[in-house]
Amino acid sequence: MIQSSEVFRIFQEHRGDAIVIPTGTSGRHWREFTTNESRDLNLGGAMGHTTSAALGLALGLPGEKVVLFDSEGALLMNLGILATIAGKKPENFCHILLDNECYATTGGQPVPNAQEINYAGVAKEAGYSTAYSFDDLEEFATNIEQIMQDTGPVFVSIKVVPEVENEPIGMRQRAPTRNRAETIRDLQSELGISAD
Repeated sequence: MIQSSEVFRIFQEHRGDAIVIPTGTSGRHWREFTTNESRDLNLGGAMGHTTSAALGLALGLPGEKVVLFDSEGALLMNLGILATIAGKKPENFCHILLDNECYATTGGQPVPNAQEINYAGVAKEAGYSTAYSFDDLEEFATNIEQIMQDTGPVFVSIKVVPEVENEPIGMRQRAPTRNRAETIRDLQSELGISAD
């Protein structure tokens, strides 16, 4: 597996003036490496829908190279988008999947069937013009220049080291809550209203 920071570092050398859409965990790390922030489009928490938005951007701006850094958890929420992208044939679209085999933003829960899914194979069979799969940084570095020149849609699957950001929801410490009577009392006190 590869550190996502290394993927970004190498990618920047070949970015050119491409519009880059980072998502999920990659969106937060991307800021450290971007060399052209005015050409970045961060869609925040659009998990499962970012790929559709990136396709729309690529179709709407056919003269611009559009690169999406996607995650496998988000892609699995809308896997049918691969067939849509393949059918629309956006020649300017490069779809890079950072596969860490878990839902890193929600606590590191494993993605279903994480070690068996060949995402590049799925994309190729759906009709992407080219698909790559990497788990070695040097191999990615050797191929990224060609990837950026390939006619899209291009799919690139990269196995990356998980960077879990939170504990699972059930294990997180909850903020203290107040009951209705306590809330009313606190509001009355704040507004200077007598509790009589």
